[in-house]
Amino acid sequence: MDADADAFLKEWYTRIRALTTTTPAPPLPTATALTTARSSLPPSSSLLTPLGPTATLSHLLTTIAPALSGHNLSAHYYGFVTGATLPVAEAADNLVSALDNSVQVHLPTQSIATEVEDAALRLLLRLLGLGEGEGEGEEWTGRTFTTGATASNVLGLACGREAVVGRRLKGDDGAPTSTGEHGLLAACAAAGIREIQVLTSMGHSSLSKAASVVGLGRRAVKELPLSAAEPWRLDLDAVERALAQGEAQGVASIVAVSAGEVNTGRFAVRGVEEMGRLRGLADRYGAWVHVDGAFGIFARALPETAEFAALRGMAEGLEMADSITVDGHKLLNVPYDTGIFFTRLSSTLHSVFQNPNAAYLSTSSSSIPSPLNIGLENSRRFRALPVYAVLLSEGRAGIAEMLARMVRLARGIAAALVSGLSADYELLPPPPPPPPPTTTTHSTEGEGGALARRDGTDCIHMVVLFRARDAGLNEALVAKIQGSGEWYVSGTRWEGRPACRIAVASWRVRVEEDLEFVTTRLARIAREWKEGGE
Repeated sequence: MDADADAFLKEWYTRIRALTTTTPAPPLPTATALTTARSSLPPSSSLLTPLGPTATLSHLLTTIAPALSGHNLSAHYYGFVTGATLPVAEAADNLVSALDNSVQVHLPTQSIATEVEDAALRLLLRLLGLGEGEGEGEEWTGRTFTTGATASNVLGLACGREAVVGRRLKGDDGAPTSTGEHGLLAACAAAGIREIQVLTSMGHSSLSKAASVVGLGRRAVKELPLSAAEPWRLDLDAVERALAQGEAQGVASIVAVSAGEVNTGRFAVRGVEEMGRLRGLADRYGAWVHVDGAFGIFARALPETAEFAALRGMAEGLEMADSITVDGHKLLNVPYDTGIFFTRLSSTLHSVFQNPNAAYLSTSSSSIPSPLNIGLENSRRFRALPVYAVLLSEGRAGIAEMLARMVRLARGIAAALVSGLSADYELLPPPPPPPPPTTTTHSTEGEGGALARRDGTDCIHMVVLFRARDAGLNEALVAKIQGSGEWYVSGTRWEGRPACRIAVASWRVRVEEDLEFVTTRLARIAREWKEGGE
């Protein structure tokens, strides 16, 4: 039976690989494929008569798979911030499925899985510049894998809730000592807290979801934008006023920093000076600083060259946060679902997430905690292995170059929108004015050629937001792009009007070819609209 199973898997892995090497790979399924797949689904009245493994997998490959998104296979899928999967990560993920380990308890005599996970997290800290030298990363002893940025934001607000309430608890005479132990209502009552507010600027929608999950409520999330022109930036003066007012009125505070904002990719707090000020305010008023760095934090892993100096500078200072969210299945190009969460103290995670009264899950004393005591899940997939594989395979230099290609393509598209395509399209938000003529421009080496930064696109990370100048075309633009079947962008809204959003997040980026692909198609769409009005 084992031999039969092995032969079966070999055959079907071969057929799966043949299916996924279609060239060119379409980013979206055709309408026909969707209709065919829908009609093949069993009715709710199905008696579940067995098909058998061979017929079932034939159904999956010939009917279901063609009706699924092709974002992992297409170089021209620019929707959401959807990374592809590096081949080494896909191979590692197949190994995860083949061995099917649940990484929930640290059992060093039975499996090395938790040690591999801890090694991957330490390597990520190094990659992102969050720890240096001997004992590196020990200032981030709270570290774990999650399903993604939403779960990581839940962890961030839960840890923030624990900390800001705990700072006001005395813990004597049997009074509550932690929110995790006694509950939010009892702990807040004992601490004299009537509300916990989450201060942010254009925070991701998952932040409000997380606030609801941890009992703060969606209304706790309060927007403090710097201005109408830069709504993604956090108004630090307003933050200071809110913190001071909250201190006087029994309101505890969590400050959530977007790095970067989902529509524009821009940073809420720009650089070490602003982050330093925020850190000082948080320390003065007992607030928690959480960074949603799902994709923006990877700016810290770009090559240390003049080409990326502005972006790296904007991401400086994020290490001053109390907690950080990272998404691996975005720019690191590992499979869904792979999120990462860092906080400074493992004890904070333990206080919230410890799994008590389960003797059968006991573990030996170790510096590596059992994951079930520091995260949401008791049963969890070995999602660290593809991350570990990518970090070892590509190294710092390989990952930096992959990220650099993403930025170069995004900047090239942005530059085209403010120059050759500017009669028909506008980059959003408008780029800053060019520097004085005496300012030295940067140039780049490698794929992408020399890129002058006088066009203001050095603020572009890997998201490009734009719209068509013609109102009619703008309304139809996303549908025209997606309807072509060649490429995919996300539709969104900016300043109350429709807009297109290109997110470059795949290892498959070929800067020169993909730039020509995007710009020629945008030019064609504009030309055909003028000629035909539709």
